[in-house]
Order: sequence, then C-alpha cells, then structure tokens
Amino acid sequence: MIRVLRNTGVALPPLPWRRPLLALLLVLLLLGLLFHGSLLAMVRIWERSETFAHAFLVPPISLWLIWRRRHELAPLQARPAPLLLLPMLVLGLGWLLGELVSSNAATQLMVVAMIVLLVPTLLGGQVSKRIAFPLGFLFFCVPIGEFMLPVLMQYTADFTVAALRLTGIPVYREGLQFIIPSGQWSVVEACSGVRYLIASVMVGSLFAYLNYRSYKRRLLFIGFAIVLPILANWIRAYGIVLLGHVSGNTLAVGADHLIYGWVFFGVVMLAMFMLGARWQEPESAQAPAASPAAHGAIGAPYPLWVALLTMLVLSLPTLVLRQLDADADARPGPSLNAPAIAGWTRSAAALSDWTPVYANPAAQLQAVYVQGQQRIGLYLAYYRQQSHQSKLISSENVIVASGDPRWARVASSGTTLRLAGVDLPVQGELLKRADAPPGTVGRLLVLRYFWVQGEWSSSEVYAKLHTAASRLLGRGDDSAVVMVYAAASERDTAGAEQSLRDFVQQHWGAIEASLQQARGTPP
Repeated sequence: MIRVLRNTGVALPPLPWRRPLLALLLVLLLLGLLFHGSLLAMVRIWERSETFAHAFLVPPISLWLIWRRRHELAPLQARPAPLLLLPMLVLGLGWLLGELVSSNAATQLMVVAMIVLLVPTLLGGQVSKRIAFPLGFLFFCVPIGEFMLPVLMQYTADFTVAALRLTGIPVYREGLQFIIPSGQWSVVEACSGVRYLIASVMVGSLFAYLNYRSYKRRLLFIGFAIVLPILANWIRAYGIVLLGHVSGNTLAVGADHLIYGWVFFGVVMLAMFMLGARWQEPESAQAPAASPAAHGAIGAPYPLWVALLTMLVLSLPTLVLRQLDADADARPGPSLNAPAIAGWTRSAAALSDWTPVYANPAAQLQAVYVQGQQRIGLYLAYYRQQSHQSKLISSENVIVASGDPRWARVASSGTTLRLAGVDLPVQGELLKRADAPPGTVGRLLVLRYFWVQGEWSSSEVYAKLHTAASRLLGRGDDSAVVMVYAAASERDTAGAEQSLRDFVQQHWGAIEASLQQARGTPP
C-alpha cells in the first residue's frame, strides 16, 4: 500500500489510494475540530483514572494492526458507500442528545463510532472488512464500564464473606461492610475488579485476534478473558482479608493490598496467555495479491463529493447545538425556599451530619421537619443550564461517596410512593455511620426521586431523556433531586420507611410548589 520515491526516501501511497486517503484524513481532521470537546474530555479521563489509563495504547495499536494489513489493502480500490451517511446522521443525533444531557459516555461513544464508520463510508466495505478488528478495537478508547461497579462490588463481598465462613471465620455483614474477629473490612471501588476486567478484555481480545484464525476460538478466549479476572478478583479479595486476619493486620492492609492485587493480576494474565498459547493457530499463508481490476475499474476517479457530503453531515449536530445554546435559558439562577409543611414545624437542628454528594447545583436546600416525636429530613438540589460540570444525573452525584470515612450504604430496598394518584416506585437506601457518637443518629433511611420540568421519576435514564427532549423543544432543562430521610433503628427499618412514605404522599404538593416557584411557574 506504500511505495518509496526514488532518491528521496519519502514513502507515498500508490496513486489510486492518494485521493481516498487524503479525503479520509481531511474528514478526520474536521471531525476532530467539530468534536474536540468530547475527544479532550475522553483523554482527560484516561489521564486521571487508572481504570482507563490503558486507552492511551489503543490508537497506536489499532494503527499498527491496520499497517500489518497494508499488502492486502494495496490492490483494492476505495469505493465509497454514501448510504452509510444515514447511520452517520443517527450517530450525530446520538451525540447531540448526549450533549443535551451532558453525558460524557454517550458523546464519546458516538464520536468513536463516527470515526469507525468513516472508513466504510469513504473507503468502502471491502477495505473495512479487512480491518474490521482494528477499527472495532478503537471502542476500547471509550471510558465506559464504571456502571458495573455496584454489581461487581456486591458479588465480591458475597464471595469474600462466603469464603471466610467456609474457612471457619465468623463474619457479621452489613451491605459492603463486614466484621471478623481481627477487624473490620469493606469492599470499595478499588476492590470491585472492574479495572482488571476492562484491561483483561482489551488485552484478551488483542491476543485472540493475533493468535487465532477461527472465530470460535477467538470468541471462546475473549469469554475466558471476561470470566477469569472476575473469579481472580474474588480470590484476591478473599486472600487479602485472610492474609490480614492471620497476620494480625500487619500484612495486606493499607496500600499493600492494592500492590498485592496488581501483582496477582499480572500473574493471572501471564497464566491466561500461557494457557491460550497452547491452542495457538499459525498465521495462514497470505493470498496472492489481486489486481485492482478484480475490484473495480482501474483508475476510476474517486468521488470527492462523498467526502464533502460527509463533512456536511458531521457538521449538522454541532450547528444544531450551537443554535440551541444561543437560544438557551437566560434566566438568573433559581432560589429555593423551604416548603411550608402543614402540621410540621421546621427545626434549626440538623437530623445528622450526613449530606448527599451533588456537584454544583444551581440551588440546594436541606431542612428538618418535626411533628411530635417524628423528625423528617428533606434535601433538594436544583439544576438549571446544565453542563458537564453541573448536571442532575452524574456518576459523581451519589447519596454517599464510596470513600466517605463516616457514612456507608449498607442495604437497599424498594417501595412505592403514590403521588397525585400515580404510583412512583422508588428505592430506599439504608445508611450507617461508622462509630456514631452517643446521642447521635447512626442509621438513616433515604428515599430519592427526580423532578424534571414538573414530572416525577425514579429512573435516571428517564430523567436524562426527558431533559434532552425538553431542551430540544426549547423548554429549558430545570430539574431537581428530592430526598427525604429519617433515623432508622436496627429493629424497625420498616417503621422509618412508612413514616417517609406517609410524609411524601401527604405533603408532595408543598414540595412541588417549592420547585415550581424556583422554576418560575405558579404552583
């Protein structure tokens, strides 16, 4: 696919490939300019997150894999597929919706998908078929996978506790925390194994592509690369707790257990590759190069109009977003007033020292209401003119941060709120304070739901989609999270849940009026 000019040492592609490659390069440059915000955000995540640091290697590996196929690609003729501009338009719409709800994962996934789709669009199906894996490998650039954290943390805790009990060590467990005779342990994000899983799938996929020819063996090895790190992480977590227990908490505590974890992961990966190499299939003999005439007319002019039309399609979502930003809500920031709850008085004393973690709301409010012996807490966080730094639905907006030294989530339960004759399923979170001082609240039950443009939902997905639709229709993006919470004793969590449910069902109108007032709409 590359030839060298005499006496210059300059490598140039064969003449039939110069215009197609130039067109692809120009369109890629335009894509980088149009969507530079999403690309830079992706690189920043690689920089700050150890989970996705491996993504720096993905683009050069993909280019190297394509370079290995250059002799197969050289005799082919680039034949654009303009019909693929329709799915390109769909990807642009997906990016636009992701921008409207400030979802990094959605926008970055759409941009990478557009980069991959550019190859068959501008160079044709025969070319992209021969480099399908290198193109698909680019999706490992997208920092997606942290949504698996809660599930993997739960499974890790389940296995560790079960293994400890089988070993004969008594365990008392609450959620992701458990106590054994030698001390207290908890499963945090670093113990979930998601880092090992993502890295293993990426490296395992590459190993399978380079060492196997049949799709069956490739898929089996990739499946093995998915299951093995999960099982290995469970064993690692159990081994660390056991090592800390038998050593009197002198080994595998603090930062040591992370170091042991990566050493253990390296050994597991080495064993996986050694095992996979036993069924390695040799590289098949390269087929003789076909003449360009076998794939189309020699010297047929490359249709540059396809590249120009592709540039136009890529520009559309950014033009629409620019127009929406120009028409954005110019109102000042909202002001939240504490709802007036009939029959309840507002207390100046806090119910506890717990506060949800919601980043950069336009306004927020935390109040405590008292009626007799009952004390109910209310938390509101209101968002307007949302951006990637200030948005209602975000992985950083949580009831309790994973590294909180005082509060931890120990259990979840579902319940239903009946608001205005409509049943709204919500999830309750039971929180526990570590070493609660005497006379303070050590356990809280929290119910949470979302308010978007006057509608309620407990679904983060629905809240995101409704916000995007509202912005597209020019109605703004005003939304809020509503939390009610109360003290919950170890023996009577159901009583706290009933109190919260009654409070919201009887006084949701007052809460709604406060939010509508902040929105600027009469109640």
